[in-house]
Amino acid sequence: MQRLELTWIGKGQEPEVEPRILLHDPSKDYGDPNSENMLIHGDNLLALKALEQQYAGQVKCIYIDPPYNTGAAFEHYDDNLEHSTWLRLMQARLQILRKLLSDDGFFCVQIDDSEGHYLKVMLDEVFGRNNYLTTFYIQVRYPNKTLAEDSDYQKIIEQCHVYAKQRNLAKLNRPQVDYDIGKFKWKIIEKEPGEVITLGNKRVEIFKPGQYLVEEIEPCLSGLKETWATGSLTRVRASAGEFFELHLAERKEIDGLGCLYKVEGIGEDGLGYRYISGPKKATANKGKFYSGIPLKRLEELKTGKSVKYLPVSNFYDFAGAFGNCRLEGAADFKGGKKPEVLLETILTYFSNPGDLVLDSFLGSGTTAAVAHKMGRKYIGIELGEHCYTLCKPRLDRLIDGKDKNGITASTNWKGGGGYKFYELAPTLIVKDKHGNAVFSDKYNAQMLVAAVAKVNGYFYAPDPDVFWKQGYSQDNSFIYVTTQYLTANMLDSLAKEVDAFERLLICAPAFDVGLNKRYDNIIVRKIPQSVLDKCEYGVDNYNLNIVEVPECDEEEWGDD
Repeated sequence: MQRLELTWIGKGQEPEVEPRILLHDPSKDYGDPNSENMLIHGDNLLALKALEQQYAGQVKCIYIDPPYNTGAAFEHYDDNLEHSTWLRLMQARLQILRKLLSDDGFFCVQIDDSEGHYLKVMLDEVFGRNNYLTTFYIQVRYPNKTLAEDSDYQKIIEQCHVYAKQRNLAKLNRPQVDYDIGKFKWKIIEKEPGEVITLGNKRVEIFKPGQYLVEEIEPCLSGLKETWATGSLTRVRASAGEFFELHLAERKEIDGLGCLYKVEGIGEDGLGYRYISGPKKATANKGKFYSGIPLKRLEELKTGKSVKYLPVSNFYDFAGAFGNCRLEGAADFKGGKKPEVLLETILTYFSNPGDLVLDSFLGSGTTAAVAHKMGRKYIGIELGEHCYTLCKPRLDRLIDGKDKNGITASTNWKGGGGYKFYELAPTLIVKDKHGNAVFSDKYNAQMLVAAVAKVNGYFYAPDPDVFWKQGYSQDNSFIYVTTQYLTANMLDSLAKEVDAFERLLICAPAFDVGLNKRYDNIIVRKIPQSVLDKCEYGVDNYNLNIVEVPECDEEEWGDD
């Protein structure tokens, strides 16, 4: 069977990204020193790769609004890529983002229709079509308000595609209201017995006009709700609506008009029956049924209150919020800023306090700011200088309680919390003057060990007592990185300390012949060759990045 898929030039040739380490810069931290929040400066593909090992399966909600690839929004923005290039670069990021997402997590990506439909097909491939949940349609401009008079079409709607990592585990926070008993205001009085017949294998008592009374009362727990038996209600299996459609709709020719039918064995209200009225006019073919409060609701109401969950809408009019968000957080990011109320809506549905939120196209810092105010943990990634000039100052003011805009009032934000600041380490492998691959001299011994451990899939965690246990991948698997020439005597001495049930990977610049086969539980590899075989080095920028804060009209935006 042939599978439908989106293809493009270069598909399947995604870059082997170097798993860089993150360098903590305490001088740029702010607020609570124990905070788990992270602000990362660097190319987001490299940063995501750096996070993959530690944070795989840890992020509850991911929101991104990548470059829309319109070529219109930013002067210094690589926002006009050839479509195949854009798709290739996006796929590389999406694949890592999915790995970071928790099994019960949600992924949200905002886009316009320039690449939105291609992106939707790609998302189906990466996340699985069965994990597609919905698309939010977001009004970002008022109609007939455009700066380009010569444009034939005006874009006022953007899309936000929503996916789950595993649909069966992802539980969204649906809007809820108190269960209202206001419609349960009817009482039926049987004035005299009716005729008993059998319809649809059910006992049915037929009351003629004058044999019953439908009385309006004050809403109460014993009251009945009146519902028309029409439309989709008539197609619900084993329901009062279906019974009316199948057995009662045409009985006006037999029983006459205005009859009331008491059908036994229907309903979840505990009454054991359901009243259904027949048509009252010769030209009519609709009726009503009367139901009590469902038993589960009734028990909840008797002990306190019952909550009714509502479906989540897929359309939001944020045109006003987009027009007025320019100075939210004192961060003027013309052309790409998202309003805080948009992110508040998304995080309300798809995360809870304490959950980890990630935005790898942080822009002006809106996602991080909203997550902070809503009590979520967050990771924000941004390459541009505005990581220093917009994102960091915005979060600093927020922590100081000086942010008075956005959702500050609705969340009752007063200040507090903090974040840690990280830079991406430089590329690990460089060329010396002879063209040979060598380790960068920007790496000290600790950084070198951490980098080599990460490249080989080990967690960097030096044992304070055992010098050769510098990292681990499993409970009994360790890594040791040395910049010295490894001799047979050195290896034999070290092997005496390695238990038979332990495995050890040794990385060295060179070693005696045959050492890589000397012990069954000790593997010896040459560096940097063993590192070079694993990924691409020397690339610091994989495009899709804002290089400089743009200057454009406030009506035009594409990324935050």
